[in-house]
Amino acid sequence: MSDKEDEKAFLPPPAAHRAEKNHPSSLIAIVVAFYFVISLSVVFLNKYILSSSKYEFPYPLFVTWFQLVVALVVIFIWAELGKSYKTFSIIPPYEFDTALAKKIAPLTFIYVMMLALNNLCLKYVEVTFYQVARSLSINFTILFTYLILGQKTSPSALLACFIVFLGFAIGSYGEINFSWAGIFYGVGSSAFVALYGIYVKKTLSVVDNNQWRLLHYNTTLAILMLGPLVLLSGEVNEILANVDFLDNVNFWALMTLTGVTGFGINIAMFLQVKYTSALTNTISGTAKSCVQTMLAAMIFQNTITVLNGVGILLALFGSGYYSYVRYNEMMSR
Repeated sequence: MSDKEDEKAFLPPPAAHRAEKNHPSSLIAIVVAFYFVISLSVVFLNKYILSSSKYEFPYPLFVTWFQLVVALVVIFIWAELGKSYKTFSIIPPYEFDTALAKKIAPLTFIYVMMLALNNLCLKYVEVTFYQVARSLSINFTILFTYLILGQKTSPSALLACFIVFLGFAIGSYGEINFSWAGIFYGVGSSAFVALYGIYVKKTLSVVDNNQWRLLHYNTTLAILMLGPLVLLSGEVNEILANVDFLDNVNFWALMTLTGVTGFGINIAMFLQVKYTSALTNTISGTAKSCVQTMLAAMIFQNTITVLNGVGILLALFGSGYYSYVRYNEMMSR
């Protein structure tokens, strides 16, 4: 599973045979650039909030919960605007039916674990190693696809899986700021990313295959599920006792911006599905991972050892190769 599949969350896969020639190249470039900016912003803003010297706020569960609240507010506003403006009409009016919610709840549990473990991983590892720590989503996808769906994987995809695992092992061994907690949360996040990719396709039928209706339920239920975990974790008490910038408007503006960009991933992916081809999706997802690693090295001044660098390259290459294999398999159907 590519890094892009980690983020798509609510969206079905793009049509395999959609041609880009129907849209101007300038529009395609803008759509891809928008995806790059939004996707990179989510990672870097979260890392900045969790461990920067200015706003060190090491409370990933609360950060995740707050971002979900912001996303729900954006959904409300967007849906209301959609009643008057056609541009915003992609998101239907907000709905919440308890009968449907019960059917969607298992998926939301997976979603909550995916988001929470993702931010916990980001708290403990450098952004340069973040891609490696979460790269095993491909391996888990292959495993769960076989165990749950009974589907076998091609030898080429299994080779990609082996390359990713090799990169994970070498990169972990060579990481200077190695963290067992970061590895644990990264592997856990990868497992739930893979599970989510499988179960979201099953659950979409509950809401007539409308990804935006699923977004309503997923976000609302995630807030309700994660709230008690935040309280039980003790993060709220620690925040009240240790954080001295809770009255800082800039901090809450940054937190809100991060929540908006988190929601923006859904819009970015919707635009990519609508205006670009499957090949562009594959290439941009892999390219974004490479850019993310390079930018992290420059912005956060992370030291990359030789082994760490080899591991990162292998993980990125394996992920890109897996995306290429899956693309070819999809086109041959």
